[in-house]
Amino acid sequence: METHTIYDQLAALLEYPGEDYVQRIERAAQVLAEAQPAAAGLLRSFQEQIRGSSTEELQALFTSTFDLDPVCSLEVGWHLFGEQYERGVFLVKMRQQMRRFALAESTELPDHLTHVLAVLGRMEPEEADEFAAACVHPALDKMRAGLGGKNNPFENVLEAIARLLESRHARGAEENRPAAPVLRVLDARGL
Repeated sequence: METHTIYDQLAALLEYPGEDYVQRIERAAQVLAEAQPAAAGLLRSFQEQIRGSSTEELQALFTSTFDLDPVCSLEVGWHLFGEQYERGVFLVKMRQQMRRFALAESTELPDHLTHVLAVLGRMEPEEADEFAAACVHPALDKMRAGLGGKNNPFENVLEAIARLLESRHARGAEENRPAAPVLRVLDARGL
């Protein structure tokens, strides 16, 4: 299965839940079953935790988890740079990467994890490894820490994403991580 298909299915779980949300979980678990069985198991646990929840209940949980708690915000650039100038640069570069891969924009900012996963899944392997090590792993670590110990079902979704990324993209040494990861990583292809 193509990498971008797997990442797109995971990204769909980080979009606002609609009537099709249970089907999104099932599709993601199916594509992960071959690529990363442990991650697929986490999505199955997520399914069990939310079984019987209405769409409205899932929407309320999603909003309280990701939109009302900045510690779990899905904006990668915010976790990397806060409200500093560099986040603006990151947003611009992410928009350029989305255009490079002909990815449609949504109501979410370009640094939203849904967009980041879509871009990551389309990058060449070496470029993806560098981007994941410099930007995605550190931001995802902060998101996961924000949910840790709260018994929130979405913790399994973030953990599944982390497991997949760790199996495909090395973290890199902390001391080798660029201070401003966006500058070199997203400047690939002359953007």
